[in-house]
Amino acid sequence: MRHSRSGLGGSHADISRPPAAKLQARAGRDIPALMNWDDLRIVAAVRDRGSYAGASARLRIDETTVARRVARIQGSLGVTLFDAVDGVRKPTGYCEAILAHVHEIARHVAEIGNVGKEAHGVVGRFRIASTSSVAEILARYAAQFLVANPGLTLQFMTSDENVNFSRWEADLAVRLRKPDRGDFTITKLADIRLYLFEPVAMRDPDDRPVVCCYPEDLDHTPESRYLMARRLHAQGRCITGNLRIVYGLIKTHRAVGVLPESVCADLLSDPGLRATLLESRRDAWLLVQNHLKRDPAARAVIDWVRDSFSALSAR
Repeated sequence: MRHSRSGLGGSHADISRPPAAKLQARAGRDIPALMNWDDLRIVAAVRDRGSYAGASARLRIDETTVARRVARIQGSLGVTLFDAVDGVRKPTGYCEAILAHVHEIARHVAEIGNVGKEAHGVVGRFRIASTSSVAEILARYAAQFLVANPGLTLQFMTSDENVNFSRWEADLAVRLRKPDRGDFTITKLADIRLYLFEPVAMRDPDDRPVVCCYPEDLDHTPESRYLMARRLHAQGRCITGNLRIVYGLIKTHRAVGVLPESVCADLLSDPGLRATLLESRRDAWLLVQNHLKRDPAARAVIDWVRDSFSALSAR
């Protein structure tokens, strides 16, 4: 006599079958409950983004809705679709078996959708994480790009802290330091020129200019290393990571500081300031989520970011 057991594991007879075969064996009972394209898109988004939160951001629906619908599919099939590993939702063999079919459906749906999209260009919404100074570089070219691509939306996420790519907090990021490692595609964008600015003369000969320095956590930057080599870092009396603050002090002709070329064009022609081009430069790196590499809309955004930095270097 053969005994069966219900639950996530299914029957003993299913143990030796591959995930796809097990799903097919249950098709008569379970597949009708799966015939909801939105549910299947959610499963694919969780697999691509690695978390319910990431899928929620990508599909713009509530995170609890993502979790509830995944649970409903798992309950219907009687299998586990994702395992939680180090905070990331990893797809099981059952999940991959489902998505093998979903990808084919998605490809056909995309081809149908492209019939209409060809008249309007690429379509998508992308989150770009960077510091405020980098966002200002991109902002110079953003309006022209968005007007030319009415189907695209850009969300600029500015912070001095690096986003967590493993938790899908952004689609692209521009960093001013090469990451050690990560599950993303990385490309060097530019070598940004740096200038030391000093007042030609102080209003009162007995006054000493205020030295602007970066916080200790930025000691690795070429700006900080240069100031240390000049023994100016120890004299720092204005400590900030905000380039606009440094710019504001330098513009008074009473401060010394290092600025990247992206924020100091007008200072270079100021007769009251002495500008020295540093030999060292600041690297800019583009980070892209791996699943976006073949997305036409993402490629358009990536090319635009590269062109923006190329224009900066050509100035």
